[in-house]
Amino acid sequence: MSIEDTRVRSEIRGGKPFLPLLFLGTGLLLLFVWLSVFYGLRGTAESVSRILWFVRVPRTAAALLCGAALSTAGYLMQEALHNALASPSIMGVNAGAGLFALLAALLFPFAIGARFVLAFLGALLSIALVLLIAKRAGYSRTVIVLSGVAVSALMGAAVNGIVSFFPNAVADKQAFTLGGFVGVSYAGLAFAAVFILPALLFGTFLAGGIDLFALGDEIAQGLGLHVTRHRLLTLLTATVLAAAAVSIGGLIGFIGLIVPNVMRRVFPGQLPARKMLLLSALYGSVLLTAADFLARRLFYPYELPVGLLLSLLGAPFFIWMLMHRKRGV
Repeated sequence: MSIEDTRVRSEIRGGKPFLPLLFLGTGLLLLFVWLSVFYGLRGTAESVSRILWFVRVPRTAAALLCGAALSTAGYLMQEALHNALASPSIMGVNAGAGLFALLAALLFPFAIGARFVLAFLGALLSIALVLLIAKRAGYSRTVIVLSGVAVSALMGAAVNGIVSFFPNAVADKQAFTLGGFVGVSYAGLAFAAVFILPALLFGTFLAGGIDLFALGDEIAQGLGLHVTRHRLLTLLTATVLAAAAVSIGGLIGFIGLIVPNVMRRVFPGQLPARKMLLLSALYGSVLLTAADFLARRLFYPYELPVGLLLSLLGAPFFIWMLMHRKRGV
């Protein structure tokens, strides 16, 4: 059987529910966007207008962008590293980007561009440290995850140290360290979108090579794919997405772990990468927009950091995945 035949059969096995799931995700997205923007609006026309355009619209747009970016980044990392447990939060990318974003806030408080540039450098440093430690410790899927956890803890400790000594570095300590969209500005949103949207588009151009990753490096190389370069481009794209998301949303975790792995459970027949990217971006936006809405409404008038809700969902999911892998299923 040829490779093309195998891919077609896989798409047929996993492709049946693709359109219904796409329509379902679109419907859920529209529902939670409407709830996030309009639910509970009350007051005078002037106050409603100010809340709508200066709080709810940018906040909802930030949740949409960050959800798509983090979920897609998780999928790209998992495919590049052949590890379903990889994600920006677990690999230390979020923490590294957050640390350097805080440094940018201290050193260049009025430069929005510096915030993203340093966040990107921090994310790159984190993923480089993880790969270096994993290489020295014996490259394996388990070692990569453990290296990511160690680097994430190190960067997270540095973040907490900076926030403790320089509390004015961020407007809301909890919102940044746990992740949230309090005080999102149109300027920051536009700057992040300039990087997130092209990176999402570039991910679709990488999809053909990502499909070949599943065949193994030797076969992919034999089919004309420059495996090392394609893997580095995939990781670089994921890093750009994660860094841009952290620069406006803080240290939001587990989106990149949950969504791609749920999609794989729904489509066990190796859905083509282009469709997986689309579904990951769509349902990442759905999950983060829904989580942000619930964080605002569950204990109204008090507000939970959206990252807290995601941690309550993501940590058990991570443990379940570890146990699932241990049983060899």
